[in-house]
Amino acid sequence: MKTEFATNTVNVHVDGRVATVEMNRPDTLNALNKEMIKELAVKLKELSLCDDVDIVLLKGNGRVFSSGGDIKSMLLGISESDFLQVMDCINELIVTLYSMPKLTISAITGAAAGLGLSLALTTDYILAERSSKIAMNFIGIGLIPDGGTHFFLERRLGETRAKQLIWDGKVMSADEAMQLGLIQEVADEIGEALSEKLNDWLNRPIQAMVKTKKIMAERNRPHLLKTLELEKHGQYKVRQTRDHQEGIQAFLEKRQPKFIGK
Repeated sequence: MKTEFATNTVNVHVDGRVATVEMNRPDTLNALNKEMIKELAVKLKELSLCDDVDIVLLKGNGRVFSSGGDIKSMLLGISESDFLQVMDCINELIVTLYSMPKLTISAITGAAAGLGLSLALTTDYILAERSSKIAMNFIGIGLIPDGGTHFFLERRLGETRAKQLIWDGKVMSADEAMQLGLIQEVADEIGEALSEKLNDWLNRPIQAMVKTKKIMAERNRPHLLKTLELEKHGQYKVRQTRDHQEGIQAFLEKRQPKFIGK
């Protein structure tokens, strides 16, 4: 059975036991604005209640998975109360995706950066095309990662390597990201590799796999919620720094920022 659903920024395609959730802002390289974040949360909640779906695939429409948060709509010219509302929307999306009783997989093509990478890290499995670029680059505009990144990176890399990755903010190849332990699989042709992975999962006892996921998610939920709250208030503080203002200005002017540590 195949069904299609679409909103302004999110497409959902259900084919048998697999639901594909596609971020649909290709003209912005699937930058995540408030509308997309809210629509993703809504669609994922709906799929959580769909008994016929066992696997949720997250991908981007076009040549890029996601370039990250939409800086112009989420950071420029918005009030502090609006900013905190955006952070609440991000946190709701992350908790929904992490906790959903389905197996989840991210298919990265082109690039996954900033909040886009945070979203991918929330899923159970990350498959990246070899030519894609991976970056946790909040530091470039004087911000800290959000979207639960501190929680997910610490679990994947350990505290020391997680801090170094966040502080460096460098762009990595897919192979570098896999060697680090950030993603699970790299493929020259993502379509074929993705089909193999989905078929493998569909021929396994998925309900037993989901039960393991739910046990771990429930155990880790308090830590994730605490991390999201700390990120929300931490981001609020660093948004007020001169370094963040310089980072934004440099981004708009397409130059290297000159940070002063204030």
